[in-house]
Amino acid sequence: MTFGFTPSADPTRLASVSPPADASTPLGRLLEPAEWSAAGIPLLRNPREVVRGLYERHRPMRETAVVAVLDQEERLKASASFARRSTPVDGWVFRNALLAQLRRVIPHDLRRRTPVRTAVLLYCRDGAESWTEEDGAWMWGLRDACTLHGLRCGAYITLTAGGWQVLGEGRGGRQPSASRVSTVTPVANGANGADAPYTANGHGGMELLRRAASL
Repeated sequence: MTFGFTPSADPTRLASVSPPADASTPLGRLLEPAEWSAAGIPLLRNPREVVRGLYERHRPMRETAVVAVLDQEERLKASASFARRSTPVDGWVFRNALLAQLRRVIPHDLRRRTPVRTAVLLYCRDGAESWTEEDGAWMWGLRDACTLHGLRCGAYITLTAGGWQVLGEGRGGRQPSASRVSTVTPVANGANGADAPYTANGHGGMELLRRAASL
């Protein structure tokens, strides 16, 4: 089931219609913890390694999101990081931002009957480790973006001063944490290898990342 969009003739294009009436407010476009847990989100086999790998690759600042696509063996295939704009909490806006980044770094899987790749989201923020309405909006956005890109919706992970938490699973750790986050986004460096994941780093809103290279 999809939420908050109307299918178009070309499934690779983002629908430009307005949200449906029952999602007319930002609070209507978020997922509560119970809803997220009931959605059957696949568990990460090794969340610590996933978090550490994304942190080392992107060095996210506060209010930075890192969306990553993993294959069936939990290997990183592509990832992108971007800063959140100072806009109200809104799952519709978050979904559009995530979908734009997914389209930048990896082709869609809409022609597959069953998704084989999984998208996960790491979000660096201030505040408590427990669930917030902002987290709920990111969850809503991730689930909808995955549907539109033919991916399985995977884990939602927060990075705060207290460490990292996989929300809905009760798993986490102290490092890495937001207290160690860099204040400068690094430039991606090229590396050899056709199977290396594509990574994009960006700063300054949800617009196209200025510097990107195949890793």
